[in-house]
Amino acid sequence: MWAAGPPNAVTPSRRNSPASSPRDPRLVTAGFYTVGLTPHCYDGAMLKVELHTHTADDPEDFVPHTVERLVDRVAELGYDAIAITLHNRQLDVEPYRDYARSRHIVLIPGVERSIVGCHTLLINFPAAAAEAVHTFDDLATLRTESDGLVIAPHPYFPVPSCLRQELDRHPDLFDAVELHALYSRRIDFNRRALAWARAHGKPLVGNGDIHRLGQLGTTWSLVDAEPDPAAICAAIKAGRVDVRTAPISFPRMLYLLATVIPSGILHTLGVGRTG
Repeated sequence: MWAAGPPNAVTPSRRNSPASSPRDPRLVTAGFYTVGLTPHCYDGAMLKVELHTHTADDPEDFVPHTVERLVDRVAELGYDAIAITLHNRQLDVEPYRDYARSRHIVLIPGVERSIVGCHTLLINFPAAAAEAVHTFDDLATLRTESDGLVIAPHPYFPVPSCLRQELDRHPDLFDAVELHALYSRRIDFNRRALAWARAHGKPLVGNGDIHRLGQLGTTWSLVDAEPDPAAICAAIKAGRVDVRTAPISFPRMLYLLATVIPSGILHTLGVGRTG
C-alpha cells in the first residue's frame, strides 16, 4: 500500500506548487488515499504545513528544542506554517510571531489535549476554551462555540493514549485524520486510520508529531490556502489538502522510538523542564 522513497528535495521557497515543483513519483500523496473523492489538482501554490509539534515548553515531555530552533529548522526545510501542540497546554505563540514572520513561517496555536485519556489535536481554538475540554461532550461544545480544527492524531497506534474506539463513537467531532510519519514499509499503524478516513469522508493531514527536529521532513501536508491560521484550518476542513510522505527505515524507526518514548520519564525526573 505504501510507496517507498526519500522525501521531496524542497528548496526553502515560501510556497509550494505541485504543478511546478519536482515530484518524486515514488512518494505517496493524499490523492493515493482518496476518501471517495477525486484527487486534488490545484493551479495555484500550496503551503507546506506541519500541524503536530512539541517544544521545550511542553509540560509532559522532555523536548530539547526551543520554539526559535523549531522555526529555524522548518524554515530551512521549506515549510510555510506549523502548529505548536504541547501536551495539555496551549502555548501563547504571540511572543514568537515576529521571529517566525522574519523566517517566513506562520505560527498556529494548538494543543494536544487528553480527552478521557485520548490524545486529540485542537488547532487554532481559544486557549482557555481548548484547555477546558475534558470530555467529548466538552469537545462538542467547543466546536459549536469556536471555529478551529480538530484532528485525530495517530488514532490506532498501539498505545493507551490513542483514540481507537472513541473515534468510531464520535466521528462527527473530528475534521481530519493524521497520517503519522512514524512508519516503515513493514510496520505501519496508519493503515486502519486511512481506511477510517476513507469510510467517513475525512481529509488526511501528514504530521511528524515532532519531539526531535530529526523527525521533520518525511511527512507533511500541502494546503491550498492563504498563509493565515484560520484560512489553513478552513482549507483542510474543505478537503483542500494533500499529503507528501515516505516511509522511514526500520533502524530509523527503532531509533526514534528509543529517543522519543522516554521523553515523559525524563521530564518526570526533571530533565529539560522550563519555568
